[in-house]
Amino acid sequence: MARTLFGGALSAVIPLNAQDISELRQIPDNQEVFAHSQTDQSIIIELLEYQSQVQDAEAARYHFEDVAASNKAVENGSWEVREVKQLSQSELSMQECNSAWLLSGAQLVSKFNEEAKNTVNIHLCLFRLPQYTTDILVTFNDPACINPLSSSAIGNVATIPWTLQDFQGVLQSFCLLDPGVFG
Repeated sequence: MARTLFGGALSAVIPLNAQDISELRQIPDNQEVFAHSQTDQSIIIELLEYQSQVQDAEAARYHFEDVAASNKAVENGSWEVREVKQLSQSELSMQECNSAWLLSGAQLVSKFNEEAKNTVNIHLCLFRLPQYTTDILVTFNDPACINPLSSSAIGNVATIPWTLQDFQGVLQSFCLLDPGVFG
């Protein structure tokens, strides 16, 4: 079942076991954050300013590098882009986007400013909406290798994690209900 986002302006099917992080802590108004209830996986949806200085596939890289900077994964070798591809409009409910780009990569990220770094697969989809001067970024953070010294090392290994298919379900169901959200 689709969940409404941003006060009902957008909607998407969010995977099972998703906890709305805004119920636990303050989240910026331009973000919706969901975490798997038993893993360190998360899905973040962000409304961002349209980056007109970078074109499409490069805009996906631009936002990935911005996420890397937020994750303090900026030193050489702490992140990599594996693939960038355009998504077909026929695969998406978000018909208002000019284009949509899927980027897969990885980053070395520490949790809570710990020394221990975990390898996190990052899958992000960039929906470009120049008519609303907005880029919408949907990011799936999927830890691949947890450092034994990380606070994330204590986890429930018996749980069923989210998959790329779950993330694709979010992307395919993502739709705009009220363009007034863009101001």
